[in-house]
Amino acid sequence: MSNELLISAEMSEADRLTIAAGPADGIGLMRRAGEAVAAEILKRYPAAAHVHVLCGPGNNGGDGYVVARILADSGVSTTIWASGAPRPESDAAFAAAECPIKPRPLSGFAAEPGSIVVDALYGAGLSKPLSGDAAKAVDTATALRLPVVAVDLPSGVSGTSGDILGRAFRAEVTVTFARKKPGHLLLPGRGQCGEIVLADIGIGDGIIAQLAVSTFENVPDLWLREFPVPAVDAHKYKRGHVGVFSGGPSATGAARLSAMAAARSGAGAVTVLSPPNAMQVNATHLTAIMLREAGSLEEVQEFLTARRPEALVFGPGLGPEPKVGNFALQLIKALADGARDEATASHASAIVLDADAITSLAHQPQALFEAAREPSAPVLVITPHEGEFGRLFPDIAGDKTLSKLAKARAAAVRANAVIVYKGADTVIAAPDGKAAINSNGAAWLATAGSGDVLSGIIAGLLAQGMPLFEGTCAAVWLHAEAGSRFGPGLIAEDLPLALVPVLRELFDARTAAQ
Repeated sequence: MSNELLISAEMSEADRLTIAAGPADGIGLMRRAGEAVAAEILKRYPAAAHVHVLCGPGNNGGDGYVVARILADSGVSTTIWASGAPRPESDAAFAAAECPIKPRPLSGFAAEPGSIVVDALYGAGLSKPLSGDAAKAVDTATALRLPVVAVDLPSGVSGTSGDILGRAFRAEVTVTFARKKPGHLLLPGRGQCGEIVLADIGIGDGIIAQLAVSTFENVPDLWLREFPVPAVDAHKYKRGHVGVFSGGPSATGAARLSAMAAARSGAGAVTVLSPPNAMQVNATHLTAIMLREAGSLEEVQEFLTARRPEALVFGPGLGPEPKVGNFALQLIKALADGARDEATASHASAIVLDADAITSLAHQPQALFEAAREPSAPVLVITPHEGEFGRLFPDIAGDKTLSKLAKARAAAVRANAVIVYKGADTVIAAPDGKAAINSNGAAWLATAGSGDVLSGIIAGLLAQGMPLFEGTCAAVWLHAEAGSRFGPGLIAEDLPLALVPVLRELFDARTAAQ
């Protein structure tokens, strides 16, 4: 796999382990990195009149010296601008010694229209704001609108958080090595990277495996082996049953969106649980989706015992009122009690808490967190957008020292739940520390009801037996991929049907891998 995401310390350890294993040494890895960058420049910009290579004093700068040497050897007019000399006897110093171009001080950096800039200043290891000559270089390149090729990560972007530290280059292409970094996928850094090229410099999968990485890019390789394919003898209840709670007569649409998404994602049976005063409205609109009156906890328990759903969706359209949060807590307790009672141990094993459930539970967050830790409690998936996250986890959301990734992880531990911290860079985090960053989202998904569809897809995949983290990651990817492919004009009602071609491709890939 190549879906692991490495922070700077993990990348340094991967370098160390690779060098220790041989036969590559540090300068050998640096030469390969520089060769990969130079190859991209020669391929993409064959008519470049001049290339300006900006070199820092560390290993990123060492890569830059290799790039400059190869470009010059290829007949490209090349200038090096250095922010400082490499440390003596370092790999970067060896790379600088091999380069015939005499560096000029970065303080004098000037460029001409039509030239190319190679940013090899700091890469993913930067931990403080870009300032001084480096910041001026960013301003110069930006003012002239010069194409920038970034080595590893645009300087000024945090490799850990994706934050912009002071100023940052905006690259047309970023060449990184072995594995991507969180900063390539988290906003706003992702917007600075342009096209990302992942180059193989000889750090093998076995080396990465030794790092015990717990952060991943959310791509099918992460969860495809767990993706459900119905057995030949499957019937509807073998394919999983999802229950979706509906709001009142003027707020039933959200539940129906969620229910249809659960059905489209493969759940064999889906039931909308409706309050009595909304039964007629729901009955008018539902066909393949079943409908059941459930205006009280007792009626819900009767449904759970009789129909044995594997997953529930609670929140869309229910209203952001404290009584909704109270009902959610009662539901969690009832499921935990039922799971402990062997005579009725048929209750749902997963609840997706979305939308109004999150806001209503924000009035009593500690009660939710304690309920989630009770023995036999159902597993929880909580799907907040930015505002909902801030209401449920105000202290975590307000901690400016934490990245979005770190915030999602902290929330997952506190809530004992899988957290789907939604946005263009959605983060999925589990209580055991595993996390994934989604990278295929699109602006078309920013439409009312889109989140309701996502909650249904999550429940649908979990009901079919996907593991909690993998199933949630798959649902986030599916939702984003369907929206991206549909494109302009998308509304939430389009999403369930838009899943079909994406699902077909996944089924084909899963079957081929068996």
